[in-house]
Amino acid sequence: MKTRAPDRRTRRPHGALTGALTLLLLTATACGTSSGPGAPDGTGTTSRSPSGAVTSPGTSATTGGASGTPAPPASSAPRPSAPDSSTGGSTTPGTRKTIRTAVYFLHGEHISPAPRTVTAPATATGAVRALLAGPDRYERGHRRTTAIPSGTRLHSIAVHDRVATVDLDGRYDDGGGSLSMRARLAQVVFTVTRFPGIQAVRFELDGKPVKYFGGEGVVLDGPVGRDDFEDLAPGVLVDSPLIGETVRNPVRVWGSANTFEAEFRLKITDIRGRTAADVLVMATSGSGTRGTFDVVFPYKATRTGPGMLTAYFISPKDGRPVTMDTVPLMVNR
Repeated sequence: MKTRAPDRRTRRPHGALTGALTLLLLTATACGTSSGPGAPDGTGTTSRSPSGAVTSPGTSATTGGASGTPAPPASSAPRPSAPDSSTGGSTTPGTRKTIRTAVYFLHGEHISPAPRTVTAPATATGAVRALLAGPDRYERGHRRTTAIPSGTRLHSIAVHDRVATVDLDGRYDDGGGSLSMRARLAQVVFTVTRFPGIQAVRFELDGKPVKYFGGEGVVLDGPVGRDDFEDLAPGVLVDSPLIGETVRNPVRVWGSANTFEAEFRLKITDIRGRTAADVLVMATSGSGTRGTFDVVFPYKATRTGPGMLTAYFISPKDGRPVTMDTVPLMVNR
């Protein structure tokens, strides 16, 4: 606060009044120069938590009259900007930023994402270490498994020109047949390429480049990406919402799909097993080419509680529903 000099044309106060005015002016000046929390200088700044908005690749799709949100350029699978998923990340003054992402386990013989929180800036490193720790009790209860041998350790991750070199210890290629070997490679590839700055992965074991992986001799003669493991992705891969997450009305669902004529359906059932929503979805491509989808639609649940998101299609042969994947959720009424 600035103080204004007295007008020289006016009569100056005298005596006690002068002292009182001087004290008042000094107090006002001191108030104007103080700096506290939230002030624009470096000593009192406060950080704002990220909004948690997600962008996903591919052209947006619409369903049920609702518009899907815009998505980044198409690729074989969505890789959202951090913080990942609708839950976003958080920062508090004096602490490091945390980011929500996903690690990829197995559901049957297909990869399946699960939510994890990692600390920036070493987000890919944190995600792989979370992957190596395996599924938690809730995820195991819903048949999420891992092909990665227990006790596998990560040495380092280095990223250059959008390729991540992942160096794991020798336990990573222990045991298992060709399906197990390819599955554990896919788990790492999908987990790391979830981050938008990484498109492919090069593997090392104990610091040595891997050209042939495991006893089955899986060829790794260069960086590999999600396209190299298309056979291990479900027909509809839901990248959000993730297993165990809470959804609210309307719900946003995005991911990738490779279905006949790019069509499939998404169904939400509530705690009573009743259908809360059942919508037709169109991906950006299909019939042998994986496309992306990003849709928002309303649902009507009878009660709040555990529910299920099911991706399925209607068989052209007999008209029966064929399930491609299921995601257990907490469904808000």
